[in-house]
Amino acid sequence: MKYLKFLIVGIIFGIILVKSEAVSWYRIYEMFMFESFHMYGIIGTAVGTGIILLLITKKLKLKNTEGSLMSVPPKDRGLVRYLLGGSIFGLGWALSGACPGPMYILVGTGVFSMLIVIFAAIIGTYFYGVIKDKLPH
Repeated sequence: MKYLKFLIVGIIFGIILVKSEAVSWYRIYEMFMFESFHMYGIIGTAVGTGIILLLITKKLKLKNTEGSLMSVPPKDRGLVRYLLGGSIFGLGWALSGACPGPMYILVGTGVFSMLIVIFAAIIGTYFYGVIKDKLPH
């Protein structure tokens, strides 16, 4: 029962993404072909909302469930790693027609072929974990 709130938020988020057509393969295709602003508007709104919520969190000094102040840990800078990682992520997104969140939403809407994509994503994540220490970070 303590995870019920997360399930409810996930269901609401899934409904919003389906209704806004953010999980539509055609909308994703339009975005990658630079034919429509629809997906860029959704992504831009999400980024803007995240920035505002992080600023509010810092200003009000909100705490997480463990009682410590919420903060974003600093990340190592590096152009090549972000270009390479972003390109691989974008290629997977373009080939499958879905990024990680919508993959599960599409399964929920009846697109069971996405289970193959989810399996491939899990294998890819596992593979990265195995070779992570050998990569230049």
